[in-house]
Amino acid sequence: MDITRTIAQLKQEPGFAEHVGMILVHNGVVRAWSRKDGAAVTQVEVHPDRAKIEAIRKEIEARPGIFRVVVEAKEGVLQVGDDLLFLIVAGDIRENVKPALAELLDRIKAEAIAKREVCA
Repeated sequence: MDITRTIAQLKQEPGFAEHVGMILVHNGVVRAWSRKDGAAVTQVEVHPDRAKIEAIRKEIEARPGIFRVVVEAKEGVLQVGDDLLFLIVAGDIRENVKPALAELLDRIKAEAIAKREVCA
């Protein structure tokens, strides 16, 4: 995902100027270490459940104050440093947008992405 281009496209949507005062972005990348034990990671194999991701995306987008939610999850074998997950949440005020992004991220990672780390 080209984040700059995606945000520019969002800004062109009807109603954007009237409803958006904040855009938050998450760009997850493949770490060189495992969070469970600190072991060196050389790559990860990722399998997103796209239907579940879309259901979560729609649920978060339907919240009060949220204008648009964009999700792009990579699939397959990824190397350290590769982009893994892009999330964009656009909405009215930080009290609505910050918790929406946090829940979106936590739920997608917990409910909709299977990941296997390959350690050195």
